[in-house]
Amino acid sequence: MRLLHTSDWHLGRAFHRVNMLGAQAEFIGHLVTAVREHAVDAVVVSGDVYDRAVPPLAAVELFDHALHRLADLGVPTVMISGNHDSARRLGVGAGLIGRAGIHLRTEPAAGGTPVVLADEHGDVAFYGLPYLEPALVKEEFGVEKAGHEAVLAAAMERVRADLATRAPGTRSVVLAHAFVTGGEASDSERDITVGGVAAVPAGVFDGVDYAALGHLHGCQTITERVRYSGSPLAYSFSEADHRKTMWLVDLDAQGAVTAERIDCPVPRPLARMRGRLEDLLADPDLTRHEDAWVEATLTDAVRPADPMARLTESFPHTLSLVFEPERAPDDPDVSYARRLAGRSDQEIAEDFVAHVRGAGPDEREQAVLRDAFDAVRAGEAVREVAR
Repeated sequence: MRLLHTSDWHLGRAFHRVNMLGAQAEFIGHLVTAVREHAVDAVVVSGDVYDRAVPPLAAVELFDHALHRLADLGVPTVMISGNHDSARRLGVGAGLIGRAGIHLRTEPAAGGTPVVLADEHGDVAFYGLPYLEPALVKEEFGVEKAGHEAVLAAAMERVRADLATRAPGTRSVVLAHAFVTGGEASDSERDITVGGVAAVPAGVFDGVDYAALGHLHGCQTITERVRYSGSPLAYSFSEADHRKTMWLVDLDAQGAVTAERIDCPVPRPLARMRGRLEDLLADPDLTRHEDAWVEATLTDAVRPADPMARLTESFPHTLSLVFEPERAPDDPDVSYARRLAGRSDQEIAEDFVAHVRGAGPDEREQAVLRDAFDAVRAGEAVREVAR
């Protein structure tokens, strides 16, 4: 069986101030063409269809257009909700849409009930595990302490239990939306840390033939059977070096996996440049970026006059301007943002305690801080679901 694995469409998202709906529509057309040209048997979409719980009308219309085009192909599609989606909204009409061959899986409780498709070698069971917010699903899965690994492991126990009841030789595919250990993150994914931990081990997916993952925006192979497709478009300059693709996956009669990447359309290349303004403007090697979306980091000791206007004369599509004067890390003039770069909310809070009190928090106090941050995250998730 031949699968096309994609995820993280983020319909409705902009790139800085650039509306991306046109590029997203072009990707949908590319997806449909790829399904037809590569004789794909099933499409899997591993979450974050939308960029936010209440997407703009134009994004909803584009999704509706995508559903019609996929249904017209006559090729089954299995799709789950991600941490950016409102599972309840995305799942509206799932039963009716399923009659057209588009199978939306947004209910955690239904993760152990597969969509079963068949080819000349027998059945393939597709299990859709939507994003599992630990605080909201721990009771459903009977875990004592909310955590990504615990709830995902419990969901996979249901998958394996169902698979054990099926005919020998039944192959299996799991769709999941999670941060798996070994994956490389970018700046454009929403933090899903719980209890100071975001990642789950790839071994959680043992026992299935292929795990089609979503959440991380870079296409990557965790193991031969566990892969991220990545987002089809770049949504941050941290993705400037990404090759945006989908996975074309073949499952043979025994469930062995072979996979190749299919490139996605690039609306405009990304470029990151760093240095003093005069040097950037004078560097002939940078002229290749004239048609790119540009992020420029200026290291001038004193902020130059009209830097954006001067940059756009040479690089008309400059979207981001960052000032990072070259100073020692302990220089008091180093910006607050630079001092906090790369630090988690937990680390920032612990540093604040140490600054105020002269000593950092002990283990009990660290646990209190973790619980407080997790409670805020869970509360935000509950409010988002209720909107």
